[in-house]
Amino acid sequence: YRSLEACITPLPQVLSSDEVAGGELLKWPERAFSVPPRLSRGSVPGLGVDRFIEDNEQWKDKIAHYNRIITPLRSGRYRNIMDMNAYLGGFAAAVAKYPVWVMNVIPAHIDYDTLGVIYERGLIGTYQDWCEAFSTYPRTYDLIHASGLFTLYQHRCDITYILLEMDRILRPEGSVIFRDTVELLVKIKSITDGMRWKSHIVDHESGPFNPEKILVAVKTYWTGEATKRKPK
Repeated sequence: YRSLEACITPLPQVLSSDEVAGGELLKWPERAFSVPPRLSRGSVPGLGVDRFIEDNEQWKDKIAHYNRIITPLRSGRYRNIMDMNAYLGGFAAAVAKYPVWVMNVIPAHIDYDTLGVIYERGLIGTYQDWCEAFSTYPRTYDLIHASGLFTLYQHRCDITYILLEMDRILRPEGSVIFRDTVELLVKIKSITDGMRWKSHIVDHESGPFNPEKILVAVKTYWTGEATKRKPK
């Protein structure tokens, strides 16, 4: 809901031909873990280098935990992945060593506009208002990651609509990882049970005393039962 011009960040002016407009970027894959120029310049209010380094370290523990609670990411079962609330793109960077492709989504109502950071890390991403449909074909994604998304949207629209959109873009037998408060996860589980997803809540990677929990869900493959014809 903004004009296109407002979404484009112009590159800063340089003083000589030896400088790189916007900041010099390393080659892949080092680029994914190096500090993006706009963070080192302080171009994203409220986010700095220390937060970026901390986020990278946290994702090492998170990915190790995910490999314990779902089919390991290195197995190749999940090829197309979506991160519905990508933040700094830490999830996508942490799984870059696996045979996967990640679409990073920045919610339209987030406090920090970090899509530029994601681009500078060599990752792909887009904006999305999750109260609306996402522009993609049905059954596109094998795994969907949703961290804190429903805390963000619980007062903006009915979360059932978001879950139905997730069901549309997730392939049968695909998985979803929700990270949120217990109260929201219980509400989400009650809805996904009605959608014939199989799910269970597990502890945070730091242990059972962390108030944030994880809901792991699988979209089951099912078909409607054949109707029995009455004999004439």
